[in-house]
Amino acid sequence: MTREPTRRRILSGMRPTGKLHLGNYYGALYNWVKLQEEYECFYFVADWHALTTEYEDAANIRDYIPEMLMDWLAVGLDPEKSTLFVQSALPEHAELYLIFGMLTPVPWLERNPTYKDQVQELAHKDLATYGFLGYPILQAADILMYKAQGVPVGVDQVPHVEMTREIARRFNHFFRPIFPEPEALLTEAPKLTGTDGRKMSKSYQNCIYLSDPPKLISEKVRQMVTDTQRPYKKDPGEPDRCLAFPFHRLNLPQEKLDEIVVECRAARLGCVDCKMMLAEALLANLAPVQERRHYYENHPDEVRDILLAGNARARRTARRTMAEVREAIGFNLDVQLWS
Repeated sequence: MTREPTRRRILSGMRPTGKLHLGNYYGALYNWVKLQEEYECFYFVADWHALTTEYEDAANIRDYIPEMLMDWLAVGLDPEKSTLFVQSALPEHAELYLIFGMLTPVPWLERNPTYKDQVQELAHKDLATYGFLGYPILQAADILMYKAQGVPVGVDQVPHVEMTREIARRFNHFFRPIFPEPEALLTEAPKLTGTDGRKMSKSYQNCIYLSDPPKLISEKVRQMVTDTQRPYKKDPGEPDRCLAFPFHRLNLPQEKLDEIVVECRAARLGCVDCKMMLAEALLANLAPVQERRHYYENHPDEVRDILLAGNARARRTARRTMAEVREAIGFNLDVQLWS
């Protein structure tokens, strides 16, 4: 496929730490699919990033890679429109990470608000490692390797993009201008919780996965927490308090949503019936996704070939970037220093 050179380039990635769930879909993948129609997209499996928190279970990361790629393809990421690749398949990322690490001040990393939040959230893990402190540098290498002009992120990830901009400015100042300063493409992620009302997370066992069979999805929807202040059907409900209602917003047309709001507040619609409607709508919307996933499950060689082609395409860009970087810092190995 001939690519349009005038299209702006974006990059994003996802860590292979488990099966993908509805939070991953509506929070990132749904937007990725739309972006590939407008931008030149590079989407990568961030397996090195997964090591920052999952180093004790590194063997599992390998098994999650094809599973995650099948989910990507199932939701509509098109290898003819987007470059899909695995981070660790390109050692150029590690080389640029090392170079950026040589010029990034430690206080920049220590003041990163996401770092502090993650240390508290993952207190059960030993995160006192160099790799965890320095992962924003690796993110900067991922982004700048492809000279991405934009990075689709939620508000909580904006500090990482700003650090990437600072690293790009610092490199360009010390050596010569090579890297653009990427912008954060803010995506409005819906506030979805797990079936128990907590953050949707595999560690809480409260996720609805894209690969769950229909019967299991229906069971999980029936277990979802709704309006905790409405103990009985005869009590008026409030959709804005209902933890399941955000899922309705993503799966039902506006006229149906308006009807649910009226019926719920009038105590004419109970939570059980409401969740049955949600399960039906969710299954209908996920049907084509699951159909495509079943196809790729039965054609693993095709998945492998897509990944190998994406790795090769990304490598060509990465090698061009690293040739520029080595020349800029004077480490061009093609030059005989003694000649």
